[in-house]
Amino acid sequence: MARQPLLILVCCFILGILFQDYFHFGQNFIFVVSVFCILISASTFLKSFFIAKIQPVFLSVFFFGFGIFLHYLNFPQEPKISTKSNETIIFKISKKLNSSEKNKKYEAIVEVGKQKIKSVLLVPKDSKELDFEHYYKAKAYVSRPQHPQYNFQFDYSQYLHRKDIFFQCYINDEIASAVRNDLSFGEKIRQKRLEVLQQINQSEMSPKSQEFLKGIILSDRTDIDSETLQDFNRSGLVHFLAISGTHVVVIFGMLYYLFMKILPLKFRKSVIISSLLLIWVFALFIGFGSSVLRACIMLTIYFIYVLLQRKPDLLHSLALSAFVILISDTQQIFDVGFQLSFLAVFGIFWLNQPILKHLPTQDNFFKKVIFNTISISISAQLSTLPLVLYYFHQFSFISIFANFFIVPFSEVIIIFSFLMTGLISLGLNFGIINIFYDFVINLLLKTIHWFADFQSLFFENISMNLVEVAVLFMVFYFLRFVILKYSFKRIFRFSLAVLLFFVFRISFTIHENRKDEVLVHQYKSGSVVSIKKSNTVCFWIENLEDQNKIQQYIMSPYLSSRRVKSFKIKQLPSSSGKVVFNNKIYNLKK
Repeated sequence: MARQPLLILVCCFILGILFQDYFHFGQNFIFVVSVFCILISASTFLKSFFIAKIQPVFLSVFFFGFGIFLHYLNFPQEPKISTKSNETIIFKISKKLNSSEKNKKYEAIVEVGKQKIKSVLLVPKDSKELDFEHYYKAKAYVSRPQHPQYNFQFDYSQYLHRKDIFFQCYINDEIASAVRNDLSFGEKIRQKRLEVLQQINQSEMSPKSQEFLKGIILSDRTDIDSETLQDFNRSGLVHFLAISGTHVVVIFGMLYYLFMKILPLKFRKSVIISSLLLIWVFALFIGFGSSVLRACIMLTIYFIYVLLQRKPDLLHSLALSAFVILISDTQQIFDVGFQLSFLAVFGIFWLNQPILKHLPTQDNFFKKVIFNTISISISAQLSTLPLVLYYFHQFSFISIFANFFIVPFSEVIIIFSFLMTGLISLGLNFGIINIFYDFVINLLLKTIHWFADFQSLFFENISMNLVEVAVLFMVFYFLRFVILKYSFKRIFRFSLAVLLFFVFRISFTIHENRKDEVLVHQYKSGSVVSIKKSNTVCFWIENLEDQNKIQQYIMSPYLSSRRVKSFKIKQLPSSSGKVVFNNKIYNLKK
């Protein structure tokens, strides 16, 4: 507690959030917790040797209770409204979301009857782009997102609930519009961003370069084609496409460098403050996305230490950033991006310096860039690997080499893209610069596609549960001590943790392989039947034309959940109610 008090208290606060989210305590329990926290706060004013001794415990309990209380207040409540199948709605959009194959998606404030609700809005893809300057009116099918049939499937309903969204509106009718005269400052900023996105669409660059530019700087991946997204996923470079801490740090570094060249050294504090302010302006312009907001908070807190002339402490900065974010929205702890961002920074703190000590001496600028890139990349990937496997069930060994190759050039590409966005937003469209940028990005995308084509190094449907994740983090913890100094005791502890992981993994796999089950999955208007026998499963699909989507949303989650490697796909008979698998007849009920 003496060395990292803030980190420990934030961990207690997070445990309180998780505790409340799991048990859903009611008002009476929360009242008791609140009174207990007030008593603990009051006890800090008492001067007693005994109180001083147990004060760290009191603080830990206080933050645990504070997490319970705050998450109770922050838990979204479903509005009680009745909806018709064909409802007339009035709405304004609040955010543009990623499009699907058939629809454009938006977050919107929708007025149904006399009540306003937050909703996901789905509009046919060939319809006109919606903006922030209009109110809209249309007939829509209003529905509540349903929880998945089985626990191994992604719960989109719960994902929306955590964002305080309980409804979806499907519009298949003409949309009437009226100009708004009550735009807030934030809406004016979002409208300006939308106009810049449209200007990029009208530039002379190729469509792929346009989509890349919108994604890497303006955090807009709504229209990126599935093939490009797959390449980034398979090569382990999806973090490069989505704006994140790397982008914020690079843009901050560029601004800091420019200001330092213009102003004398004595204005260094003013340069830091100006750079931070412009970074926050940039975050405001692109819509305060979760990832960029996290990066801005972490960067700001780190440089507050610098401005106060205190030695920057990465763990203190990390803990304080997490605390600020979670106080404003406790639901952020369940955001995968939040978890991976903080784990990556912690991983860099935990392993970067030990790994650097085993690399060749960094006696010039080129070596520093190369070897720091290698050590940071390895540290971040190792620290996030357990959660990546748990959430996405896939890993590509080529991502290690792809990051070594691409990341050193990322600063140049991010700065180039930032300047391109600035020029386009000012209406300065230079043909030669567009051609050169188009050439660079197309070369980059071809390189990433080349990395993604190493199918033998890409593994999917990797099973992982929370127990295995916890043991893997234990392995990661002991790894630092082995790297720092070889000794029998340290290697023994590390080896024991690795052995424990494989014992758990083999045990869970054997347990799952002993189960036999038959499940009927609904997909659109058809059915998919999975028949599992030991470690083999057969999927009977009613409509084989939907096989790719069925594999993505049903088959792959099932295979990773049940730890099955061998599977077959067959056509589900449309007329017969029976199927045969492993010489056994199964009667199906539709």
